[in-house]
Amino acid sequence: MNNTTSTPLSIVRTVLGSDSVSSSLTQASLLLLRVILGTMMIHNGLDKLADIPGFAEAYVEVIGLPFPIFFAYCAALTEVVASPLLILGFLTRPAALGLFSTMLVANYHHILVGGFSIPSIELSSIYAASFAFFVVYGGGKYAIDALIVNAVTKNSSVSTVEVAESSVKLTLTK
Repeated sequence: MNNTTSTPLSIVRTVLGSDSVSSSLTQASLLLLRVILGTMMIHNGLDKLADIPGFAEAYVEVIGLPFPIFFAYCAALTEVVASPLLILGFLTRPAALGLFSTMLVANYHHILVGGFSIPSIELSSIYAASFAFFVVYGGGKYAIDALIVNAVTKNSSVSTVEVAESSVKLTLTK
């Protein structure tokens, strides 16, 4: 293939191909997304904690949940506790699941109050989709979860070999 053919092909791969982005850049983008989402959700949780009775009355009672003060605290504390975990990438999947759940309830509230109006459900839907992604994918390479998995895998690989050798010896002695 000559150089004139490879240049347009290279441009097409770069523009259209998702595999052309380096792994490090992809992982850095996930880190950035975690930090931005987590920071915004901490803010939302702190706003709820600042006025629990008002949040309970305006949001929780409207959708008909029992014990509105209790559930208002649940939503606020989920956002305040799970958001820093998401930022750090520590217990990412459970944290994202909690945040995803609060966004599903927020979506339900917005649909109940305003119908399927895009302006009212847009932000909570974007948050929900983002948190669902982290529930499925995890925190990525630049997360505390990845450090823990790497440390456990590194330490357990020796143990796994020893256990496998022991199993072979036990099988041979039968």
